[in-house]
Amino acid sequence: MTSLLHISASPRGAASESLAIAETFLEVYRESHPGDAVETWNLWDEGALPPFGPDAAAAKMAVFAGADPEGDQAVAWRLAKETFARFAAADRYLFSVPMWNSGVPYILKQFIDVVSQPGMVFSFHPEHGYTGLLVGKKATVVYTSAVYGDGRPPSFGADFQVPFFGGWLRWAGITDIEEIYFRPNLAVADADPGRRAAHARARDVAKV
Repeated sequence: MTSLLHISASPRGAASESLAIAETFLEVYRESHPGDAVETWNLWDEGALPPFGPDAAAAKMAVFAGADPEGDQAVAWRLAKETFARFAAADRYLFSVPMWNSGVPYILKQFIDVVSQPGMVFSFHPEHGYTGLLVGKKATVVYTSAVYGDGRPPSFGADFQVPFFGGWLRWAGITDIEEIYFRPNLAVADADPGRRAAHARARDVAKV
């Protein structure tokens, strides 16, 4: 059975444009792939992610050095492994990613920091560098922003959202990526054409 994991980085619930587009995708996906398992992981839910602080960072460096984490470091490492296992169990991903301050919400960065571990998301060779280990998986990413948009002047912001998150996916070995954009300008009264286009693209991508 193929499984799809929707990872939501938006805390805005029914007011979220990225979640609305994701729900359109999921509705069509379920119709088009009736045998697939679909799960949503809201990163804002209480307990959805473990912290990645001093113990976890020390555990990561211990593993890099070929050692086994001990004590509190071992606990932090176990939580990171459990989080990664939930993530890695899926065959396909849907990410809803609103733009925050030209980048991604901090909760999504926390998710990335927790799961991006040696032997899980990547391997490392001292001569050849990193190799992503999540090969063979597919991802669809819904990117939204309320002010920034292509062709707007710098006073409307910059895009560190897509280069960062898309770069992380490819670094992790996920190269089969579909992107859906909704980037209205808050100063523009009518955002409906762009909204309709984003939902239409979500329906098309979900059918494949």
